[in-house]
Amino acid sequence: MKQCVLLSMDQLDDFVCYDELLVEPMAQSGWHCETLSWRSDADWDRYDAVLIRSPWDYQQDAEGFIEVLRRIEASRARLENPLPLVLWNLRKTYLRNLELAGIDIVPTLWGEDFEQVRQGLEQQDDWPEELILKPQVSANADDTFRLDRPSLMRQSDRFADLFRDRPCMLQPFLPAVVEEGEYSLFHFGGEYSHAILKTPKGNDFRVQEEHGGRLQAIEPEPELRAASERILEAITRLQQQPLYARIDLVRHQGRFVVMEVELIEPSLYFNMDPNSAMRFTRAFLRRMAETGN
Repeated sequence: MKQCVLLSMDQLDDFVCYDELLVEPMAQSGWHCETLSWRSDADWDRYDAVLIRSPWDYQQDAEGFIEVLRRIEASRARLENPLPLVLWNLRKTYLRNLELAGIDIVPTLWGEDFEQVRQGLEQQDDWPEELILKPQVSANADDTFRLDRPSLMRQSDRFADLFRDRPCMLQPFLPAVVEEGEYSLFHFGGEYSHAILKTPKGNDFRVQEEHGGRLQAIEPEPELRAASERILEAITRLQQQPLYARIDLVRHQGRFVVMEVELIEPSLYFNMDPNSAMRFTRAFLRRMAETGN
């Protein structure tokens, strides 16, 4: 039986994870899955494949995380998603690449520190009062703030310290996130798998389960599915086709705009579709056959 690592973190106690739903379909296909932390001192040459699944603390040491992935990439194990795709997706400036490729994104101010985005905001007279401030490298809504323009200015010293020499980004808050929710569509091996709608709990804007977000399986309307497929095509043109992709969109001014494209460690919500883990497994087997692994 071939050996596969589901790359995780030291402790998942505070998170909701569905990786175990891959174990049975992978085993039925001749693959034994073992969960390991990315911080472990593993001999990656022992494995045939490493799937990046739930290392949801990587943003705390992004350089160390990338160094581990470089060691895996240099080993005999097949890394998925591949390292070049991870490096592209690691910093949210990939959204600028997608925008240049014709994809609708949330309007964004980019800065190498807080002062740059603060100065940029002064030129945005048509932006709404409510804003979202977050780092360009982040996961699980860490250091993500929803606040109005006066509050942002009053707390300039705090944010200047938090984002000192740390790239950040500023966006208008889109009311649809709380009024309608955020859509996530999942693609495995370039093929659509399933979709969910994520809505935040009352008086919150974060849709992650860890923050009280609610999940609902949906059948996406044609425009929503078409938007996600255009994004996937753009990613494939710009980089390469990912083994797995989660595309997060929200309705804004009559169209769907991309919030995030998750290619590193997205929850794939296998619990929301009973056939999704098998679809992932089949896509994985095709990828391994195509690459000769």
